[in-house]
Amino acid sequence: MAVPSAQLRRDARVERRRRRIVEAALSNFASRGYTVTSVDDVVTRARVSKSAFYEFFDSKEHCFREVLEEEGGALIHEVLTDAATGHDHHSRLRLGISRFVHECFSRPDVARLLIVESVGLSEGVEAVRHALQARFADAVAEEVRHAMTHDAFYADKDPAVFGRAVVGAVSDAVGYFLTHPGVDAESLADSLCVIFAP
Repeated sequence: MAVPSAQLRRDARVERRRRRIVEAALSNFASRGYTVTSVDDVVTRARVSKSAFYEFFDSKEHCFREVLEEEGGALIHEVLTDAATGHDHHSRLRLGISRFVHECFSRPDVARLLIVESVGLSEGVEAVRHALQARFADAVAEEVRHAMTHDAFYADKDPAVFGRAVVGAVSDAVGYFLTHPGVDAESLADSLCVIFAP
């Protein structure tokens, strides 16, 4: 059964309003920080009413979790999609690390939520952050598992520990250089690849 065009238009309007709220929340959380940003700040920037905000989100924290899951999830998806195009474990690891760094530098607002603002915020936010990071860490661990049998560098590495170490190091380095500008993404990615995917 076809959906009436009036319903499609209404759904599109609702989605545009939700998207404005998400973009306003992302911008405020990234630039001002979670604790300083209020729901009033988000709705003012989105040019919607408070009731429109509560149509989609139960609270500021719920909004933060949803934004982190959507935007951080999209960033991780891009990283893993690009990494999968590599022809061997070495190129997939290098592509994954490099793409993560480049995505964070090209989308510093999302990176700031994922790497800085979400840390220790609440149990629910931590769960989202850990799930996103685990997707990247698990992909790295899988590459290490495959490489262990034929690449001496990875032969004695614990895949799960190595995956988490990559995520931790890359996240920390990106977080530092997002807050202390002065290095370009290419240089940072190359340095990290020398350590984890020589």
